[in-house]
Amino acid sequence: MTSLPDWLTYNRDSATLAAMLDSSLSTSLESLATESRDLTLRRFGRTMTLYAPLYLSNFCSSGCAYCGFASDRKTPRRRLEPDELRRELSAMKQLGITDILLLTGERTHNADFDYLLRSVDIAAHEMQRISVESFPMSIKEYRALADSGCTAITIYQETYNRERYENLHRWGPKKDFIERLETPARALEGGMKTVGLGVLLGLSDPREDALNLYRHVRYLGRTYWRAGISVSFPRLRPQTGGYEPPFPVDDHSLARMIFAFRIALPDVELVLSTRESAAYRDGMAGLGITRMSIESRTTVGGYHDLDNNEKGQFDVFDDRSAQEFCNAMRAKNIEPVFKNWEPAYNGPADGNSTILHPVKLQPCL
Repeated sequence: MTSLPDWLTYNRDSATLAAMLDSSLSTSLESLATESRDLTLRRFGRTMTLYAPLYLSNFCSSGCAYCGFASDRKTPRRRLEPDELRRELSAMKQLGITDILLLTGERTHNADFDYLLRSVDIAAHEMQRISVESFPMSIKEYRALADSGCTAITIYQETYNRERYENLHRWGPKKDFIERLETPARALEGGMKTVGLGVLLGLSDPREDALNLYRHVRYLGRTYWRAGISVSFPRLRPQTGGYEPPFPVDDHSLARMIFAFRIALPDVELVLSTRESAAYRDGMAGLGITRMSIESRTTVGGYHDLDNNEKGQFDVFDDRSAQEFCNAMRAKNIEPVFKNWEPAYNGPADGNSTILHPVKLQPCL
C-alpha cells in the first residue's frame, strides 16, 4: 500500500484551525462569525459570485455507496450530445448564467476524456468561465482542457480517512485513494488556474476531514503559490440508494467550520451550494462564503427540459430562481455577480505568469 504524503500527517499547520473547530473551547460561534464577517468584507467586499452546475452525463464506472449515479443504481443513463449541450447553454444564458461547472461521473467509454474535451470546447465558445468536476486525469489531459478554455477543476477527496474511503468506494477507478489525492496537483501542473477542494460532510468524522482538507489546501498553496484555490462544504443529501450519513453535521457545526476556514485562509474562496436550504444560505452570505451556485439542476438536460422528472445526483434544497436569489442577496446589501472573469484570460497558466484575479464584475439582473 502506498504511504500517505508527509503533508497529510503534518499537524503544526492545523493547530489553530483545530482550536477553532473545537466547540468545547472558549471561542464562541458568535465571535468566530464576527471575525469571519470582517475578514470577508475586507478581502472580498459586499459581493457574491455565482455559478451553476451543468451535468453532461450520468454514466459512471464506480460504486460509491453514497452517490445517486453509482454504477449499480437503477438510474436511466444518458449524456448530452453537442446539439443538446448547446440548448442547455442557451437556456442557462437566458437565466443570466455565464459561469458554469461541467460535471460527469467517473470515466466510461460513453463519457470519456475526448467527450469531455469536446464539451468544454463547445461551452467555452458560449460562456465566460468554464470549470469541470469530473474524473481524475493526467497532466497532459488537464493541459488539453486548459488549452480549450477550462480555467478550473473541482475534485473532492470525499473523505481523507483512508479506511473509510476504501470501504465507501466499493469498486471502480475512484477506489484508488492516492490517485485521487494527487489529482489537484496534477491539474495545477497541467495549467489549471484554480482548483476546488472539499469533503462530503457526513461520510467520516467531520473534524478530522476538515483538518486534513486544510492541510491539503496549505500544501497546494505553498507548492503552487500562483494558483487559486477554493473550498466547498457540501453536506450529504438524500439520493438514490438511500445512504444515510454516519457522521451527520448540524447547522451550527457547519457554520463553525466555515468561519474557521475563513479566519485560517482569509484569501481563499469559500463555496456553498444549493445542497443547503435558502434560509441557511441567506444566513451565511456575508459571513465567510464568497461563491454560491444558483438555479441548480442535478439531472442531465435539466435546464432546457423543465419537465425532466428523472432523479438527479442528489436533492436540491434551495430551488429559488436566479431573480429570487438576487433579491435575497440585495436585501442583505450584498451584490450578486454573474460575471467576474474575462474569456481573454482563459487558457493554461504557465510558470512565467501569475494567476489573474477577476477584473470585471457583471451584476445579475
